[in-house]
Amino acid sequence: MDRTMLRAKIHRVAVSERDAAYEGSLTLDVELMEQADLVQFERVEIYDVDNANRFATYLIEGERGSGECCVNGAAAHLVALGDRLIIASYTTLADRDVPTHRPRIVLVGEGNRVRQVKHHERAGARVDR
Repeated sequence: MDRTMLRAKIHRVAVSERDAAYEGSLTLDVELMEQADLVQFERVEIYDVDNANRFATYLIEGERGSGECCVNGAAAHLVALGDRLIIASYTTLADRDVPTHRPRIVLVGEGNRVRQVKHHERAGARVDR
């Protein structure tokens, strides 16, 4: 049997722009993408921590070091400037690979800068607002 598992996550990146007129996608600082091992045009799931909206889209590389997180197209109506997002990517693994799988988790701080990269989460762990 195969299982769908979290592969990578960027935790609590702040929306810096919204552009409903853009064709679609989410423009993200390429440095954040690299730290999470995400690539341009990769499908991602987006979870808005502030309003509970969820949607799927794909990534487009933004300027390196800019801290950019621009939600484009129709999804721009689902977020507000400053909303904190979780960006998640998933993979399918065979059962035999599950025990050794470790997702890449990027915690983001002020200015959408990488605060920490880790490969685990534990129940009850809280994040400062």
